[in-house]
Amino acid sequence: MAASDVTGSTPLVSVCIANYNGMQVIDDCVRSILEQEGGIDVEILVHDDASSDDSAAHIRACYPDARLIESSSNVGFCVANNRMVAQARGKYILLLNNDAALYPDALASLLAEADRLGRPAILGLPQYDAASGELIDIGSRFDPFLNPVPNLDAELKDVGMIIGACLWLPRTLWAELGGFPEWFHTLAEDMWLCARARLAGHPVRAIARSGFRHRVGHSLGGGKVTADRRLVTSRRRRALSERNKSFVMAVTYPSPLFQVLFPLHLVLLLLEGAVLALAKRDLKLLRDIYFACLRSLWQERKRLIRLRQEIQAERVVGLRSFWSAFQAAPYKLQMLLRHGFPHLK
Repeated sequence: MAASDVTGSTPLVSVCIANYNGMQVIDDCVRSILEQEGGIDVEILVHDDASSDDSAAHIRACYPDARLIESSSNVGFCVANNRMVAQARGKYILLLNNDAALYPDALASLLAEADRLGRPAILGLPQYDAASGELIDIGSRFDPFLNPVPNLDAELKDVGMIIGACLWLPRTLWAELGGFPEWFHTLAEDMWLCARARLAGHPVRAIARSGFRHRVGHSLGGGKVTADRRLVTSRRRRALSERNKSFVMAVTYPSPLFQVLFPLHLVLLLLEGAVLALAKRDLKLLRDIYFACLRSLWQERKRLIRLRQEIQAERVVGLRSFWSAFQAAPYKLQMLLRHGFPHLK
């Protein structure tokens, strides 16, 4: 890799790393960028989100060529990435979690695919579990209620979503889509960006070569299947996920898909919350995750209505094209039958 500093040549790729308390993982992440093959001109930007573990000082001391943006308060993943991209100079942007590490040919593989396509697109790589080496997904499809369904088919390239832990796109496309919605704070911002891109007619593609290792759940806790095949997540992660996913559905689902599925989604969400609260004997789950989601939808209704009108008016793809990235079977039901009720920390 040929690294660019602030005064050097214009980089081809800007790698943006959102860091919060990443002392245990940041070295693996940054070194994986520095060890990239192909002599690609790269700049590294790191946004430290008011870490309390001295990782910002560590980054400053050990990686002086990286551009470090230090936040005085915790602003979340969306703001962190928007700030970095605003300062990025590369033609292409790669958003990379601090708990992710690239394979040596990752940037070369992404660049080759971008050149082959010859048009703006969101691209992603195979995601592997950092501990076990097991393939997690090659992008994700969706179920009818916008739950990501891991794609394991190397031949299926057009997907619904690329995970934000390792997401590539041209800087011009980021600007066209408006970046991440800062009012999301964290989670489902990648879903938002990919849904927006697909509505605007831009490909969302996962390539089967190369990849990245990911310590899933390091930042927010949970969101993964453990070695004993249990699904583990955190209450905060579940609350943010259900809320933000509902925001994306409300804005991006074309008619009449929206009118049919969104009310059903809300009913099933409340039913899920009631069943989970009874199974766990904890009514706070219903209040803190599911009622909180409905309350947020009501509080943000004016913004959601305005955004829906704007985005649907600019939509260039039809309902069939949008639906092509979906499967009919509800993914949560599949996970329940496979792993039982999730363990909520």
